[in-house]
Formats: sequence, C-alpha cells, structure tokens
Amino acid sequence: MHVSKKPIGFWSAVSMGIGAMVGAGIFALLGEASVISGSAVYISFIVGGIVALFSGYSLGKLGACYPSSGGIIEYLSQAYGAGLFTGSMGVMMYFAAVVSLSLVAKAFGNYAITFLPDHAALQIWQHIFSIGVIVLFVLINLGGAKDVAVLERVTVGIKFVVLAGLSVAGIIVIKPELLSTSHYPPINNVFFSIAITFFAYEGFRVITNVAEDMPDPSKTLPRAMVAAILLVMLLYVMIAFAVFGNLPVSQVIAAKDFALAQAALPIFGHVGFSVVAVTALISTASAINANLYAVTNVTYQLAKDGELPSLYGKPIAHSREGLVVSGVFIIVSLLLFDLTEIAAIGSVSILFIHAVTHIGHLKLINETGASKIMIILAVLSSSIALVLSFIYISRELDHIIIILAGFVVVAAVTEFSLQKINKKEIRPRIKNI
Repeated sequence: MHVSKKPIGFWSAVSMGIGAMVGAGIFALLGEASVISGSAVYISFIVGGIVALFSGYSLGKLGACYPSSGGIIEYLSQAYGAGLFTGSMGVMMYFAAVVSLSLVAKAFGNYAITFLPDHAALQIWQHIFSIGVIVLFVLINLGGAKDVAVLERVTVGIKFVVLAGLSVAGIIVIKPELLSTSHYPPINNVFFSIAITFFAYEGFRVITNVAEDMPDPSKTLPRAMVAAILLVMLLYVMIAFAVFGNLPVSQVIAAKDFALAQAALPIFGHVGFSVVAVTALISTASAINANLYAVTNVTYQLAKDGELPSLYGKPIAHSREGLVVSGVFIIVSLLLFDLTEIAAIGSVSILFIHAVTHIGHLKLINETGASKIMIILAVLSSSIALVLSFIYISRELDHIIIILAGFVVVAAVTEFSLQKINKKEIRPRIKNI
C-alpha cells in the first residue's frame, strides 16, 4: 500500500461520500421516483438507505482489512481470485460508474438550462453544459487528491445548508393533506421505486476508493461510511416531506427534471427557485468531482491487474490517463441515454456487483472480523432490491434488459481478450529469462 503525501481524513472522506450521493440522486431522481411511488417516496428512501447501510458496513469492513485505491475491485480479487469472473465484474463496475457519472452530468445540464430564456435551444445547451462540466472536472481532478478533498468540503457545506434550509422551511409550512396515506400508490410500487432511490445512495462506495489515502483506514473508513449514509438518509427523508408536503404529486412529476427547485417556489418564490437551482449545480458538480476521483482509482487497479489496457494506469499530471479516457466515455454515455435509462442501468448493475461482493465477503469474514449476521443481511437486502429493480425494469423498460445483457457480454469479451493478450506478452519474457 502506498503512503499518500496528501492524506484524506475522516471529514474529507465523509464529504466525498456525501458529495457523491447528494448529486443527481436527489436533484434529478426525486421526480423519477415520484412517478412510481408518489408522495410515499420517503418510504422508498428509507428502505434504500437501509440497503445502503448494510452494504456500507460490509464494504467498510472490507476496506479496513484491504485498504486499496481499487475499492470493490480489490475485494473481489481477494474473495474470488484473479480470473475471468473477477475481471468481468471489474469491467462491469467500470461501465456502471461511467453511466452513473453521465446521469450526474445530465442533471447538471437540466438545472443549468433553467437560467436560459424559454426561446433558447434548450436541448443543445443541455448537452453543452453537461459535456462542459465533465471536461472542467477532469482538469480539476488532474490536480490530485488534496484538491478533490478541499473542493468537497466547500461544496458539501453549501449544499447541506441550502437543502437543510429548504427542508426545514418546507416542513414548517407543510400541508398535511398532501401527505395523506389516501394518496399513496399500491405498496408494491413503493418497493419497486427502490430501483430509482437506491441509485441516489450508490455514491457512498467512493469512500472505499480513498482508503489508501487515509492515515488509519481501519478506523476512519467504516466510521466515515456509516456517517455519510446516515446523514444523507436523514436529508433525503426531510426533503421528501418538504417537497410532497407543499406540491401535489402531479406538479412534482411535471417538473421532474428540476423538482427540488420547483418545490422552492411556493415557499420562497422565484428567488428560492434560483437558489435551489444554483445549489443543484454545485451539488451535481461536486458529485462529478468525487466520482471521477474514485473512477480513476478503480481504472488504475483494473489496469494494474491486466483487466483494462495499461494506458489507464499511466501517470498524467497528478492523476492517471484513465481519468481522461473515462471522461470521453462519460460524454458518449450522456449523449446516448436519458435519465430514466441511466438510473435503471446503473441501479441494477451496482446492486448486482454489491450482492456478489457481499457473498465474497462471507469467504473472507475471518480476516475482516465482520459480523456474519450483518454480512448475510447485506447479501439479502442487496439481492431483494436487485430482484425488485429487475421486475420493474422488465415491466416498464424492457429494452434496458438488452442493454444490460450487452454490457455483460462486452465486459466478458473485454476481459477474455485482455487475458489472452497478457499471456502472449508474458510468454516471450519467460523464454528470454
């Protein structure tokens, strides 16, 4: 394990986790989730948060035992060994991370265009803003871990003040009749919406990727993981009450791309709308910042293990070339898919990877010292959420299944091809010795 010259402390790690979660998750997906679960979306956020907490416990224990910039990639290698399966899972995780970041960038673009006049070519500008923010943060991340951590502390503070203020003010003037259980959809819809709401938490895993930059990961990592998830869960539930306690579900759905800003209108007027929209820009930007750092570490680990081309691990400025290559793929993804498709692809992919990782943790439990009951709960909760997500997608977005199958095939073919190439490169070196 390397010793970082720019260490990440507890609050920096918590800030990165919050920054990665409170980005597109709440700003872009609140409206999407309300289409499924209506004003009962807060229940889905609670359930999604519980799934995240079990996963966070498992990943925190793994990270404390195997501190690595590769995060989940390292844990899969420890549990299943190097090979086609582990390599394919690693490539799948990379695909999921790229798709997730494209969602955050699209959310940034959606809020940015609310400041443009109605007659503007909004779709074109949405792409310009989305692409521009990716390019900007690729350049910022080239500055290294310290620059990422400093920016996260600032942006997390801003977004928390604004969102907490909106939540408290919204709850004070809440209209109880809007939250009546008589408006709730069937309970199965609430659980199906986990396909959307869990994705609002998935950014917590980025904390595992900074384990190598922590002075004492065995203590700092698990504490930072749980603290970040609990704080975000509380914030999400408060926001859900504030939004659906002041706006009918139909209005939230109508403004789903910028639902939080719309919720500020009846409370603070147009000034409130603008303040929340600016906060959305800051939040989505910080999510891109935190996740780009994590993706760079993941691609470095994959390249080091021969599961991605070696150029991903080559140094450039204070980062690695994988950062630049990933930025290009993110831009391609945001141009190909819409928000609903991205959320579905990302949620199913991440839940599957988490479930497999937790199952592998059971093989390593004597080394990590984790509670077997907690790990079993992590396996069960991730698996149940995965099944619910898959059922919803098969009913409403069946073409996504084809895309997911394509991702699996591409990941397996990529890993198989790289293993063949690596073997051919190793043989001549052995003969020359």
